[in-house]
Amino acid sequence: MKISIASDHAGFALKQDIIKWLKENNYEILDFGAFNSDSVDYPDYAFPAAESVASNESDYGIVICGTGIGVSITANKVAGIRCANCCNLEMAKMSRLHNNANVLALGARLMDLDMAKSITKIFLETEFEGGRHIRRVDKIHSISGL
Repeated sequence: MKISIASDHAGFALKQDIIKWLKENNYEILDFGAFNSDSVDYPDYAFPAAESVASNESDYGIVICGTGIGVSITANKVAGIRCANCCNLEMAKMSRLHNNANVLALGARLMDLDMAKSITKIFLETEFEGGRHIRRVDKIHSISGL
């Protein structure tokens, strides 16, 4: 499975740790930056990572900033993206089960590495439930103009 990943400066250290962990678990990584902890603007990195998912270059995306809010807003500007900012395991599970989220946003200042790994694992391993949720996901795309 191929994962696009991006962060700003606040998420850089967590991104590096998540990349290492994902590679250890046999995921292929497309790293869209940032490539150090110097101050940067998160849209410059989150948007191309989300585009990678929307174009099917990667299967899922992970975007990281201090809170996960800015990168999630940015990723959701890309047509076809359903980015969920998750700060606990239940949110990660439900974002996949009911919303078929394809990009995960994490807040590096809101969680430790173990929680970030657990959230990522649940997100990547949970399948979309389909059924009545298909109609709802389709409505999201039809009313958003995306």
